[in-house]
Amino acid sequence: MKEVLKQIAEIGLVPVIAVDNPNHALPLGAAMLKGDLPVAEVTFRTNAAEESIRVLASELPDLLVGAGTVLTVEQARRAVAAGAKFLTASGFNPELVQYCLDNGVLIIPGANNPTQIEQGIRMGLSVLRFFPAEQSGGPAMLAALAGPYHGMRFIPSGGLNVSNVQGYLSMPSVLAAAGTWMVRPDLIAAGQWEEITRLCRQAVVRAVGFELHHVGINEPDPGTSRSEAELMCSIFGFDLQESKNSFFAGEGFEFLKAPYLGMKGHFVLSVLSMVRAQAFLKRKGLGLRVETERRGPNGELLSAYLDREVGGFALHLTQR
Repeated sequence: MKEVLKQIAEIGLVPVIAVDNPNHALPLGAAMLKGDLPVAEVTFRTNAAEESIRVLASELPDLLVGAGTVLTVEQARRAVAAGAKFLTASGFNPELVQYCLDNGVLIIPGANNPTQIEQGIRMGLSVLRFFPAEQSGGPAMLAALAGPYHGMRFIPSGGLNVSNVQGYLSMPSVLAAAGTWMVRPDLIAAGQWEEITRLCRQAVVRAVGFELHHVGINEPDPGTSRSEAELMCSIFGFDLQESKNSFFAGEGFEFLKAPYLGMKGHFVLSVLSMVRAQAFLKRKGLGLRVETERRGPNGELLSAYLDREVGGFALHLTQR
């Protein structure tokens, strides 16, 4: 169960899929994998759910398949038998939760108030579904609920979309975010697999949250570094700032006092989550330079350089 939760956390998104025709399951799963989104939660709200889970789990081993909107123990049995690796529920059903715990099945039940959260804690759960997220007060409500329960993580679902998902994923209490916008039922019914791939890739990039922080430029010596930074400031009205290793022109341009990584310098990209960023880049064949890793007091990765350069610039990721 811990490994499944780790995979979900690294992806950061859980697409909620409603499949009416099991023949759509395989091309849908392939489109999601092509879009760098290797997880699928098939909701039990349709008659095709069980067969769709079976097809996805058996035909696409790289896809983490779960079942959503599980209401009963019988549905849980059928979902697991079909190949589901995790189950989610909209509400908190103690009978269903206990069955899953007794049988080693990962269950993520719904909760949107302190009573339900404390019920989850009493039953030994560490992750809950915050549902319905937007209708329950959104990130502000989730922040208020998460405050007293520091050990609990949440997967918000309900009303999430490409515009608001980062507001949830920037919260320390959020393990991942769930939604339907990248796998809309109308797109599935119409067989628009390329559009689903595009939306999945867009969603994954939003979940990582790459943003240009600043550009670092290698200079041969402190004097040149200062003079170049001053020139930028004089032209554009930036403030000059000095640090131990460089001069900054405003916040966007760093002139290093001596050359560092990268033939020309480096690009600094901030991300919502170094965990998600590292997993995303690993799927693309990119790794981190271990000797450049900077970690926090609890061992969490805060920043690191990639093992690839672009246009003579090293790539430096940092947690924002």
